[in-house]
Amino acid sequence: MQGHWFTEVFEDCYSLGLRAKTFLHSERSEFQQIDLFDTPMLGRVLALDGILQTSEADEKYYHEMLVHPALCTAPCIDNVLVIGGGDGGTAREVLRHPGVKRCVMVEIDERVVRACQEHLPALGDGVWDDPRLDLRFADAVNMVGTTDERFDVVILDGSDPVGPSEGLFGRTFYENVKRVLGPDGVFALQSESPTVYEDVFFDIQRMTQEVFGRSQPYFGSVLLYGAGIWTWTYASQTADPLALNLERVAAIEDRCEIYNAQIHAACFAQPSFIRRRLAR
Repeated sequence: MQGHWFTEVFEDCYSLGLRAKTFLHSERSEFQQIDLFDTPMLGRVLALDGILQTSEADEKYYHEMLVHPALCTAPCIDNVLVIGGGDGGTAREVLRHPGVKRCVMVEIDERVVRACQEHLPALGDGVWDDPRLDLRFADAVNMVGTTDERFDVVILDGSDPVGPSEGLFGRTFYENVKRVLGPDGVFALQSESPTVYEDVFFDIQRMTQEVFGRSQPYFGSVLLYGAGIWTWTYASQTADPLALNLERVAAIEDRCEIYNAQIHAACFAQPSFIRRRLAR
């Protein structure tokens, strides 16, 4: 914190600053530094280890796009695994789908969840009391490597590949996700910005393609991340990311601010420089 400004520096090249009018919470957990503060522009904001994570004003640009492309195309959505997502926004969007029977959420840092329950209650929006939610505080890297459970969809809502999220960006982790999914499952993850984190973005594309056989990035914008283009990635051995289940779309579309069938089709269009590099 510098005065009344919170500043995140990207790759020691440029920075994004938000003026904070009130500092709500600050603590050092077992895993990371947790800060929550209120801003004039974006409402309440969560930062972990100095990295901006989510805000009240623009979180749906992120959470809806992370969740619904997978949930509206996967062959089955009975059992969903959410990795990370301590603010509750991802589980909230998953459980908007009436076809989801169980959502297991594995978050390594309980203090993130408790701080967000207190200071960012709008993001959870009742999800913490949904009987379909199975909230576990554990290391997801170890969990997917050892569990006998199987899931129809796995959604990775991780931070940047540093600190407790670093293990969520490796080939071994992706192979274990494939194992818990089975051949018809869908894996969706945030995959950084090709402009700010170019190497990380293309590494994710390469590894998911190699592990799953089929993967495809999709695109949007999240103001808080200050990167122009933000990406998510859809990976599956068999599922088609453009094969929409229109009944599922209709069931959640009226409650979404960003996602709809037209946005779904458009977000998979690739900028030319990315398409050329992926082709190589």
